[in-house]
Amino acid sequence: MKKVLIISLAAMFTMGSTSVYGQQLSGGVKAEANLSNFIRSDLDGLDNPMRVGASVGGFMKWDVTSHFALQPEVMFHFKASKFKDETAGKSSYEYYGMEIPVYVVGQMQLGSGRGYVGAGPYVGYGFSAKTYPGGNLYSSDTHQRWDFGAGVMVGYEFCNRIAVNAGYRIGFIDALNAAKDDATMLPQSVSLGLAYRF
Repeated sequence: MKKVLIISLAAMFTMGSTSVYGQQLSGGVKAEANLSNFIRSDLDGLDNPMRVGASVGGFMKWDVTSHFALQPEVMFHFKASKFKDETAGKSSYEYYGMEIPVYVVGQMQLGSGRGYVGAGPYVGYGFSAKTYPGGNLYSSDTHQRWDFGAGVMVGYEFCNRIAVNAGYRIGFIDALNAAKDDATMLPQSVSLGLAYRF
């Protein structure tokens, strides 16, 4: 009886391990173009049009079922926008940083591939944020490096594992460090890109 139990447990463990590690876990790379700026409040007279940036990174995907998956990512961003102030004039904004989102993904078979929709939180960290003219916003203690927010994505993966995707992310933490009691700037971005799952 003990031998049968041990053999059964070993078989179940082997099948489960094969299912999890051999079939359900995969990884890939992503490259995206992004448009970004800030949602502003109490900053009258300041316009903040979006500019084009780029993002690259990788992801892991755990297909829990055929219709449900978890997808953590590590993405490195270059984001840009402009500031147009009625009194101070125009300046360009450039940001380099990273984000780690974790998406809960719903997916279904569509034709020869599958469509998917995901949503989840992210944490971000800025390496550099500058305005031209102006200077480094971190060294002047004007902006915060850390960000926390949420994102959504929608995409389609073809049968060759190449995928097209679009996304939107918004930060919940005020990017301003100085004058944060008087105004609010929440970062937001939209993206369109390609991914390849190994």
